[in-house]
Amino acid sequence: MGRDRSQLLLGSVTLIAGIATAGSLWFSLGLGLVPCDLCWYQRVLMYPLVIVLGVATIESRAAVWRTAIPFSVFGGVIAAYHSVLQATSTTCSLNGPCTAVQWQAPVLGFTIPNLSLLAFSLITGALLACAKLVEGDSGSTDSTTTHV
Repeated sequence: MGRDRSQLLLGSVTLIAGIATAGSLWFSLGLGLVPCDLCWYQRVLMYPLVIVLGVATIESRAAVWRTAIPFSVFGGVIAAYHSVLQATSTTCSLNGPCTAVQWQAPVLGFTIPNLSLLAFSLITGALLACAKLVEGDSGSTDSTTTHV
């Protein structure tokens, strides 16, 4: 049961990372938006997750959370910082148009950094759930002791 659940979680986070990667490519290649420095850092942390999580999904390796968590946490921190910058500032400290709202979702009003933060948060949450499943599976092995 734990293996099926971890397989589902890994497949879900692979899908989320894939959608985020495809979305970032669509924004730059499809819409012609130029990514700022913070966007590039988020891309550097998101793109490898597609491969790492995809392979782990195929091989049923839920312990991949140890490898993927640093990418998703650091990406989430950068996305949160970027979102705060965009909401509260008119200039960027990294000499780029980091605060410019180049695109906004028509329904919920999310900007590109908000979408990135959402993706990294969902991935981090699912990876933590995988970690709990892995730890639960390793702790569930009963060693039978005989009392004399």
